[in-house]
Amino acid sequence: MSQLINNLNKNICFIGAGNMSTAIIAGLIKKGFPSDKIMASNPSTPKLDTLAADFRIKVTQDNQEAVDFANIIIMAVKPQMMQQVCSDLVFSQDKVLVSIAAGIKVDRLSSFSRHTSPIIRVMPNTPSAIGLGMSGIYASDDVNEADTQMLVQIMSSVGKAIIVKNEEDIDTVIAAAGSSPAYFFLIAEAMQKEVINMGMSPEQARILIEQAMLGSATLMQQSPSLEFCTLRANVTSKGGTTAKAVESLQQSNINDIMAKAMRSAVKRAQEMSKQF
Repeated sequence: MSQLINNLNKNICFIGAGNMSTAIIAGLIKKGFPSDKIMASNPSTPKLDTLAADFRIKVTQDNQEAVDFANIIIMAVKPQMMQQVCSDLVFSQDKVLVSIAAGIKVDRLSSFSRHTSPIIRVMPNTPSAIGLGMSGIYASDDVNEADTQMLVQIMSSVGKAIIVKNEEDIDTVIAAAGSSPAYFFLIAEAMQKEVINMGMSPEQARILIEQAMLGSATLMQQSPSLEFCTLRANVTSKGGTTAKAVESLQQSNINDIMAKAMRSAVKRAQEMSKQF
């Protein structure tokens, strides 16, 4: 991150001051990015007041002021609001426009904004709020390598980031990372309910499950040479309790269940791209 701080002599603005903007701003400031090079814009003041107090960044209720201030414009508004917000703004060609909205392709963003300079799509996920996010980045053909790497550095301030070659791959990122925290929370919820049914308290159930999930995720990260199937096999003694549980899951077609869920996420992203 020090390379970004030393070499990125550019201003960044966030159009929209919601949770993801706050997470990225917090990550940048934590890594040492100058607060006076960041501006956030939002229609109402409470979120802006909090950002200004917590991070000492510049704030405004005028989106155009933010755009004029910045070299890098991060559009952090809801997909259904993107066209209206963009149409009210005037962009110059030396700006880099970045969208974190699902379902809106580069060509549509370009038409919304009348923006002829580079456009980058970024798909982060909610663990970015605690610095453990996973982001996918797609850069249009006219984006230079320096600008792409700049976005990698920015998103790396809140977790990890990968570059995808095809815009369609952003939909896969949504299925694999953007939406997946909800899958894990759903599994945790189901497990907690059954532990409670077995007689333990909600508090005991929660600590058992969240620590097991945290430990499992950490073990995956600390065992990069081991495939997930090998990690699973290492826990699954033949004829033991884990083997019976895994067998039950496999008999319930867990692979098909997960595949269907992820493809449903991709399908919805594709449907959204036709709406905007």
